[in-house]
Amino acid sequence: MSDEKEKQTIYIIGGPTASGKSSRAIEIAHETNGVIINCDSMQIYDGLHMLTAQPPKEDLEQAEHLLYSALHPNEACSAGNWREMVEPIIHEMLEQNKTPIIVGGSGLYIKALTDGLSPIPDIPQEVRDGAMAKQQELGNPAFHEELAKRDPIMAQRFHPFHTARLVRAWEVLEATGKSLSEWQKLPLIAPPEDWHFEIEVIIPERPILHQRCNDRFVWMMENGALDEVEAFSKRVESGEVHHNVPLLKALGYRELLAYIKSEMDKDEAIEKAQARTRQYAKQQITWFRNQLLKRVEKT
Repeated sequence: MSDEKEKQTIYIIGGPTASGKSSRAIEIAHETNGVIINCDSMQIYDGLHMLTAQPPKEDLEQAEHLLYSALHPNEACSAGNWREMVEPIIHEMLEQNKTPIIVGGSGLYIKALTDGLSPIPDIPQEVRDGAMAKQQELGNPAFHEELAKRDPIMAQRFHPFHTARLVRAWEVLEATGKSLSEWQKLPLIAPPEDWHFEIEVIIPERPILHQRCNDRFVWMMENGALDEVEAFSKRVESGEVHHNVPLLKALGYRELLAYIKSEMDKDEAIEKAQARTRQYAKQQITWFRNQLLKRVEKT
């Protein structure tokens, strides 16, 4: 038997928001006894299911989906955290003769899986919880200053409001006694040699993608996104959800909240949210063309 036959295939479907990744993933799932695994830094959180464009009920009924709404909004999740979660799931799916299908637009997460990460030991949950608690206690600027005292190299790399990355740097330092920068100098731990990544990047023509972004946001509005934002904002106001969680950067959240507070009319809120979605899609396309698409073309 050749080496190629011994390899286990893991599909990766990448591309910008509203590009049709989910539909393609379901097609592959039907063909391969596949399980769809989330690779989106917003969809991993619970709380804004509609606004973050998580799979609707009809998609969930067609194939098994994992790592959607998997974390409480207050939990920090870096590319390293995501890889720590996804690798055991991939092993488990392969053992069950199911095909893992990684789907999402978070390029750094994909890169962490396919290229490998620094050999950082697993961070104990109590250390992770402690780092997050410290960040919440101090707030972003003060937490950034405290990290700068202990680990000036990592603090200099990140903006004070790059919460997940700052927390990751803190927890690594706390757990290992070494700066994340020191770990990053070591050779990467690559994925298992018998894993073969079948990568597909979906980038529709610009007019088509822009129309999809616009239409999808209107659909979200018609299917409960406004109520979802209002309920989530109340959780923030009550203190249940921290005031600086990543989900607050979800596309459309800021605009819809402004409409709820009568700071913006409905049409303006929709137009601004659509424009921000199109801009984000443009940024994603640039990353995928420069990083992942070139890699696919070489193979």
